Amino acid sequence: MIILGIDPGTARTGFGIIKKTKDKNKLKTIDYGCITTDSTLSDGKRLKIINDELNKLIKKYQPDILTVENVYFFKNLKTAMPVSQAKGVILLTAAKKKIPVYEFTPLQVKMTIVGYGRADKKQIQKIVKVLLNLKEVPRPDDAADALAIAICCAYSLRELDSP
Repeated sequence: MIILGIDPGTARTGFGIIKKTKDKNKLKTIDYGCITTDSTLSDGKRLKIINDELNKLIKKYQPDILTVENVYFFKNLKTAMPVSQAKGVILLTAAKKKIPVYEFTPLQVKMTIVGYGRADKKQIQKIVKVLLNLKEVPRPDDAADALAIAICCAYSLRELDSP
């Protein structure tokens, strides 16, 4: 099963693609990175870039599931609308491709990855590195967050699969 994790944003949308193997439900990293947009572009053009790049990732990796961070609370109100717009484009793209979407809050991701809801980014990144057997912590932070979201989904699906 291939899982595409997304950390939505307008300037940078992180993505992390992992494979959940049948062999003891091990996780393997396929790819990760960021879709970036230029701040000088209009909102519409930035959202189109996110859509276009996400479509390329879907075509290349054929994910079975797309999982995205679901943010209910924003520390910075200026980011609330752009993040929501990016998330809308992501959800629409998945729906058009008929890819099931799972949403997880940052608290759910932290609890799943670290076992502590107030874990900081560095703790999560170190555990993501270990869980995916990476040589170094994934960068940038948005890509690491997307991988954490994908791992959270993989572990949550494992619990759903259990009798």
